[in-house]
Amino acid sequence: MKTKILVVDDSSSDRLIIEKMLGEFDVLTAQDGADALRLIDQQPDIELMILDLNMPVMDGFQVLQTLKEQPRHQSLRTIILTNYDEMDNEIRGLELGAVDYIRKPIHMSSLKIRVETQMQLLQVRQSMEQKLRDQDLTFDTIFYQAPIGIAISHNMEPADEAVSLRGQINPMLEEITGRSAEELIRLGWAAVTHPDDLAEELPLYNKFRSGEIGSYALDKRYIKPDGTIAWVHLVVAPLSLSDQKNNRHISLAQDISKRKAMEEYLQYNNEHDALTGLHNRRYMESLFKLDTEVAVQTGSVLIGINLSPLHALNMVYGFQYTWDLVKKIADELNQLTSSKCLLYNLHENQFVFYLKEVFSREALTDFCGMIAAKLRSLLTIERVNGGIGIVELNTTQPNDIDQLLKRVLIASEKAIESPEDFSYSFFDKDMESAIDREGEIKRELAMIASHQDQSRLYLQFQPVLDLKTGRICSFEALARMDSQTYGLVSPQEFIPIAEESKLIIPLGEQIMIEAFHFLAQLHQLGHTSMKVAVNISAIQLLRNGFIESTTRMAREMQIKLTHVILEITESILAVNYQEINAILGKLKQLGIKIAIDDFGTGYSSLARERELNINYLKIDKSFIDKLMELETDKAITGDVISMAHKLGHVVVAEGVEHEAQRQYLEAHNCDEIQGYLLSRPLDAADAIALLERSNG
Repeated sequence: MKTKILVVDDSSSDRLIIEKMLGEFDVLTAQDGADALRLIDQQPDIELMILDLNMPVMDGFQVLQTLKEQPRHQSLRTIILTNYDEMDNEIRGLELGAVDYIRKPIHMSSLKIRVETQMQLLQVRQSMEQKLRDQDLTFDTIFYQAPIGIAISHNMEPADEAVSLRGQINPMLEEITGRSAEELIRLGWAAVTHPDDLAEELPLYNKFRSGEIGSYALDKRYIKPDGTIAWVHLVVAPLSLSDQKNNRHISLAQDISKRKAMEEYLQYNNEHDALTGLHNRRYMESLFKLDTEVAVQTGSVLIGINLSPLHALNMVYGFQYTWDLVKKIADELNQLTSSKCLLYNLHENQFVFYLKEVFSREALTDFCGMIAAKLRSLLTIERVNGGIGIVELNTTQPNDIDQLLKRVLIASEKAIESPEDFSYSFFDKDMESAIDREGEIKRELAMIASHQDQSRLYLQFQPVLDLKTGRICSFEALARMDSQTYGLVSPQEFIPIAEESKLIIPLGEQIMIEAFHFLAQLHQLGHTSMKVAVNISAIQLLRNGFIESTTRMAREMQIKLTHVILEITESILAVNYQEINAILGKLKQLGIKIAIDDFGTGYSSLARERELNINYLKIDKSFIDKLMELETDKAITGDVISMAHKLGHVVVAEGVEHEAQRQYLEAHNCDEIQGYLLSRPLDAADAIALLERSNG
């Protein structure tokens, strides 16, 4: 017959999870203490109860108190469920007769081990009671063959011969500890217990011996003779038999070494960067919270190393090459660490030193010089730069780790802009103002995204001229922001903020709706061949449902997808290239045109353009500006146009401002141009008026 277990918890989901996990037993459930007592009275053969202490109607303490006052239920063993920070409740529960406790959230493998341990204890107790009643089932059978370590009246201190005669150790405990029964009894369990665990167990053991608690349980480590350890879940309970003396007790030790090894493995992976082996951001944040008071007193420092330009190497040599380089960098930087100077890998290309002592400006700059020297030795040959940002912790106010790391990143990005490779920059008031500005812009963007102030984000449209026909062939939709606080904000400023905060998703949808509305208006006015280009980010492109939502918007506004151009910057192809290119292919199949914007400023190349699912290649303004500085035969813009045509792309020149530039581009067969020579970006009504004047 299956052992009956009663699960008492006001959470139906917790009851269900525990019930399924204990499927090998006959599991009953109750939703509160009153329901539990009713079931216990109806079914006195319930042997184990898993009891939540925090319940309505009647809580777990009231249940334990009631059972304690009824002798007929004293054989019922109870494991209590507590929250992580309820140590007082655990002690109170043990004092009321509980035999073990488990902290929520429930670790199911831990719960199962505790239940199995209690089952073994019940079996031992029942077998010993049966021995007194019936000699057919012997105590020795259970004691010597049990798959769990058992010790009866095992002394804490080293024992003399007289005491040794009283202690009993079974073979499984000998196997777990790597010591003979005689050695265990002679040494005493305290001598073979890990010192850290002994400090935790001794108070429990003393309360148990004094009668303050009826039993106790904990995870502890035994030290084997070779110095290795064995983890066990230990349960200590009284052993009262009529033919035995007082103060007898039994200890059950379930070997959980494999489980602990897995927990340590998972914890290591949770706290370390898989690539470099350094502690990660999660670990740094937890340590920083513990060190906050010390940091405030001593004035600690964070030094960030920003190697974001390493992304450029991914496209040239592949990710494995870059990963190997990052590991070498980590090894070099790790040579600068000490107990007061810790190194973390926050991201694949971002490291942070946490200096826990006061450093003068001179000492900090010397330290940054050592960092720069190590970086130069590895990266100069790669033609890759980086920046070092320094943030001194506030000695008078609490320090928020997220805010500090953001300041480190800003200071390091400022350092990257320096003409000197691997320069350093202290976070200052100007950067603080930049953070405040960014926060305000983000707040306003959030309001726009939630439709509270949509008029602050609007579109202007810049015409694109077909050089062969001399007619406007399309418009590029350009987002504009009119901040309540700062007035007009450049897209180069608010778009990255929107992307970082993920607000680009709702804002991007608003932009596409307005752009599609403008396109529909053009078609209604008879300009049926006109196209509209919309800039999109990688975040929008990779979002689930982007293709479907774009198709839906076009259908609702009654426009054809063949008149839509989506522009992406080539830099977004440095990461998730295969996935992004596959999405572009699906968009092309729907008739949408794809354009690479700002070509020549990112990480791509003409050779790779052959693989891309694109239609248009837009040459960056920097190439066009060179046409006014260089002699015609020295400019390479014409070569770029020629190579792009060989790849089957339509070429658009951006930033055309002078007639000489137009003449050069026309002579070299550029397909389309846009820029101030033709028109600045215009409001919708002005754009339509220009189109009707130009195209007739």
